[in-house]
Amino acid sequence: MRIALVHSSKDGMAGMVSRLTSQDVAMEGDDEEPPPDLLAECDSDETILAVHNALAERYEVIPIESDEYAYERLQNTKPHLVFNIAERVFGPNRESHIPSLCEILNIPYTGSDPLTLSLCLDKSRAKEILSYHGIANARFWTIETLADLPDDVALPAIVKPMFEGSSKGIKNNSVVYQPATLRERITEVLRRYQQPVIVEEFLTGREFTVGTLGNLPDLEVLPIVEIDHSRLPDGAAPIYSYEAKWIWDVPEKPLEIFRCPAELPESLQKEIHDLVVRVCRVMRLRDWSRIDVRLDSAGRPYILEINPLPGILPNPEDNSCLPKAARTAGYSYAQMIHRVVDAAKLRLGIV
Repeated sequence: MRIALVHSSKDGMAGMVSRLTSQDVAMEGDDEEPPPDLLAECDSDETILAVHNALAERYEVIPIESDEYAYERLQNTKPHLVFNIAERVFGPNRESHIPSLCEILNIPYTGSDPLTLSLCLDKSRAKEILSYHGIANARFWTIETLADLPDDVALPAIVKPMFEGSSKGIKNNSVVYQPATLRERITEVLRRYQQPVIVEEFLTGREFTVGTLGNLPDLEVLPIVEIDHSRLPDGAAPIYSYEAKWIWDVPEKPLEIFRCPAELPESLQKEIHDLVVRVCRVMRLRDWSRIDVRLDSAGRPYILEINPLPGILPNPEDNSCLPKAARTAGYSYAQMIHRVVDAAKLRLGIV
């Protein structure tokens, strides 16, 4: 069986951005330097190699960069299955690009479909769906210009770009406590990321992330990971910010911020578990995911964000939540990758 590993490497996406720039294609923020976290969602060579090696234990693997040549490569190689970890770089639908190509070419693929991927990346649309289904999430406001900012925004609030992941645009100063600071931060994000802003009421309780493997009705909810804000540097905002994820956490001095399994009362653990299962059902998540949860001041769990393409750094010393939760559940890294493939094959009826 041939599996194409379609990925978005940092070098590959940087090359694509350079080619687009040289062709004078209009891009986000083309009036200034791109944000420093532009490629934060792209995978390292280490991650791509680890996934390749895991898949190669059982399959013939064809690596394909998710650049502008991906369609032709998929068309020419005709894999039996695509293992999709491609997040690409630009646009609110960028995570759906490769699955859409697969559907055009009638190639089965792992993970969620294009609609789910786009809805989950658009934070406001995801929250609207959750709200319709009565799934708890923080009160929010969608801001396309400062004129959209209402007077009744509850403070403290957190300011985020609408269509980003991997803590892109979520910095140590993203939690705001004063109206003037709120306007400053919104203005900065609008300018820097060239996309709408979502402002959320800031939840002050404990923070967790929950990985899943497989599909309903046999969905496996992995051990809950707690993000321990007390491990952040003195004076840091109690959030898993870009600084916490990519600057303060370095190999020579790792940030010991995760606790897995989280120490929770059985009742709260069940409440979070049931909440995650409801999200997977409502958002039609497939094969794997990671869902972020935070408690309010009264200890009630709310959904923060939904990640149908979870990060999967392979090194156990790295702070990567899905692999950490999978290891706690007894999976090796390779076994986790095979679990995703097996779930997709079962869902697709591939023998």
